[in-house]
Amino acid sequence: MDDRCPRPFESRRDDYERVTAMNFEFIQHVTRRHFFSRCGMGLGSIALASLLGERRLFSQSEALNSDSAIANLPHFAPRAKNIIYLFMAGGPSQLELFDYKPKLIELNGQPIPDSFIAGKRFAFMGSSHGTKLLGTRRRFQQYGQSGIWVSELLPHTATIVDEISLMPACKANLFNHAPAKLFMNTGSGQFGRPSMGAWVTYGLGSESSDLPGFVVLLSGPRGPRGGAVNWGSGFLPTTYQGVPFRGGGDPILDLSCPAGITSIKQRQTIDAIRDLNLNRLVETGDPEISTRIAAYEMAYRMQSSAPELIDLSGESDATLRLYGVEKGKSSFARNCLLARRLVERGVRFVQLYHTNWDSHGGPGENLEGDFEKVCREVDQAQAALVRDLKARGLLDDTLVIWGGEFGRTPMGENLTRQGATITSMPLPCGWPEAGSKADRS
Repeated sequence: MDDRCPRPFESRRDDYERVTAMNFEFIQHVTRRHFFSRCGMGLGSIALASLLGERRLFSQSEALNSDSAIANLPHFAPRAKNIIYLFMAGGPSQLELFDYKPKLIELNGQPIPDSFIAGKRFAFMGSSHGTKLLGTRRRFQQYGQSGIWVSELLPHTATIVDEISLMPACKANLFNHAPAKLFMNTGSGQFGRPSMGAWVTYGLGSESSDLPGFVVLLSGPRGPRGGAVNWGSGFLPTTYQGVPFRGGGDPILDLSCPAGITSIKQRQTIDAIRDLNLNRLVETGDPEISTRIAAYEMAYRMQSSAPELIDLSGESDATLRLYGVEKGKSSFARNCLLARRLVERGVRFVQLYHTNWDSHGGPGENLEGDFEKVCREVDQAQAALVRDLKARGLLDDTLVIWGGEFGRTPMGENLTRQGATITSMPLPCGWPEAGSKADRS
């Protein structure tokens, strides 16, 4: 229009020719990523607002008051706010613990009926393995108002049966330990899926600002087969993966401030790294940069919160005796007490792994003395955890899960050791064996 109609000079207007010739070449070279990052509501700006607002653009009350949130409420108000998952790694035998089978005991040592195996194939049960039935040698008794059968190996757990519900019907087709553990934790026997703890933390967040939302505690002679993928975040941002804590010393290696570095100098360093990461976040919108920033800040806060967590000096002697904790010694009992303390501090998901429940008959892996030993290691502490949670009012909103990747078959392996001890093969069955009453809400 200016070309067709002469106009008087306007001092505050830019020169038209300079404008039209100006940045067309520049605009042509601006990538889509840079356009979105630099515009007012760019992806990087949204990511930064999410980070500074603790991953929320709207308040919780606004979200809960929305029509869609009200429409999606379940029939019964949910109660469970935290989860403690006691994972017995190695395949605890249900037939020696909770699953009382009088007929199997009666048929012990006899060949398995043809009607059971006709037309079927079972892993590890070829010509090299026997197919004779193997009943338990343990005494069972009914406990509580529910009349749940529990073996003599778990006398402490037997006293809390009215606080748990058994789920013996769960099964899966994975019969190797590592894939079965992965399946129990992620719902898939293949790598790449988020673990249960990662999903829960992703969906619900965490009430703790000084500790990770998903914490893993290990005990026993070794870690679980499969390792960190069991508590990984899969395709979710890595901020939701489980963080393994050690039972003593620094909960995480290299958590303490290095010698010669003052807290002021460390804070300045973290602030400088954060500013650099924020600049990159605004440019790219990469969620992993948010995770990196959050990890630095969490580690800084944990330098004070984590040592306080594992310091049990404030626990009474009665509480330590209840769990069976030995001062200065890492154990499943200590981890159970730490699990309660983590939940008290707002941690959303706590997972305890204890090994070794494998019972193939090798060194440390038979159904006699070795199985009795591992039962003693967990029995008192897991019962104490439920009692302690209930006494503190935490069991009302804490779901406690007990289980492993699978149990054992009703048949015995064709293996002998000194004393002609017959051992068992694992049952291809994933079975989370017990949960607290919170799972009925």
